[in-house]
Amino acid sequence: MIKILVFLLITTLFSSCQGYTAVSSVSFDDVRNKNCTIIDLTYALNKNNAFWPASAYAPFKYKAIATLKKDGVFSGSYSTPEHLGTHIDAPNHFEDNQPSVDKLTLETLIGPATVIDISDKVENNEDYQLTIEDISDWEKANGRIPDGSIILLNTGWWRRWNDYVKYKNTDTVNRLHFPGYSSMAAGFLIKERDINGIGIDTLSADYGISTDFPVHHIINGAGKYILENVANLDRLPPTGATLIIAPIKIEGGSGGQARIWAIVP
Repeated sequence: MIKILVFLLITTLFSSCQGYTAVSSVSFDDVRNKNCTIIDLTYALNKNNAFWPASAYAPFKYKAIATLKKDGVFSGSYSTPEHLGTHIDAPNHFEDNQPSVDKLTLETLIGPATVIDISDKVENNEDYQLTIEDISDWEKANGRIPDGSIILLNTGWWRRWNDYVKYKNTDTVNRLHFPGYSSMAAGFLIKERDINGIGIDTLSADYGISTDFPVHHIINGAGKYILENVANLDRLPPTGATLIIAPIKIEGGSGGQARIWAIVP
């Protein structure tokens, strides 16, 4: 019932708000009767989830604190870094005087998905960074990036998700190697396109070898968010899907785990 009410709210919102047209052709009955495709872009939380490999970070932990057999109720407790598994980086993650995760609004957490596939380039270069030319090529094939878009970068790195060692991909001097956005591409998306945020299927929007994280500074500095460790990007079309992002609401938090759905008409 709760899920039905949520989708009813979302359908009503999209049909009534100006500037959001991606799901205007999808009705509540379409969702209920499965006449559209709903894709979960979220990895389930468990002890094997990827997390940032720094000394202060730790794996996800869960334990039962009550059981049906013993207590008549099942309940558990968990602990996790904010930036573990499928999660959101709030704008205050890398910049002062920017909104924390609890201040993000529904209007920015729903939007058309722009999916850019660079997986073929990553096959030959693990350190590949999205370029402005890649964005231009996408727009030549699919049209201008819609206002309010959430840019999702499909690098193909999701294939490594179940192997944390291969996913973080450290070299002999402990440097990470995985693809990401370039600072030029991030700057272009902020200055030239009216985006809501960006996402990627790796540990970070900045490529792995980065030490100064310019993409985070650019995106967070503009008051925008970043989605990381996003699942199932290979199942989305380049355009036409609409994202619904539901992050955990931690007061003052720099981010946190997020459930992400895509609705494809």
